[in-house]
Amino acid sequence: MPNSLPGIRRRLVCMLYEGLVVFSILLVGFLLPQIVLSGFGYSMLPRMLWLHVLVLLMIYFVWCWLNGGQTLPMKTWKLRVVNADGTRLRPTQAILRYLAACPSIVLFGVGIFWAVFDNDKQFLHDRIAGTQIISTD
Repeated sequence: MPNSLPGIRRRLVCMLYEGLVVFSILLVGFLLPQIVLSGFGYSMLPRMLWLHVLVLLMIYFVWCWLNGGQTLPMKTWKLRVVNADGTRLRPTQAILRYLAACPSIVLFGVGIFWAVFDNDKQFLHDRIAGTQIISTD
């Protein structure tokens, strides 16, 4: 059935794959520039380093969600993030989803664990942003 809600297991496996993509993005977009800058004697405050990571990943996720609703792992697992009514995400909605997902995942996965108790099995950051992950197969 097209555009159905996928199971939590499928979404979690997609998140594991997403971790590999995020690792490679951080390697190229964060670590390499930091190595080059330190070679020229520049260093950044720890707060600026965290801001660099936050903005770098926000650019990746928000761009992917606004341009097709899928990251590479989501394409592989045939998942798409959409508005609660099935339409494309608005830019502010994509940013809100990203900003809500960060603590949702970093705080021991509380936003992911939320799906176990949610009526529609949605993650907490999807509830906050008014989005949902649908199946595209």
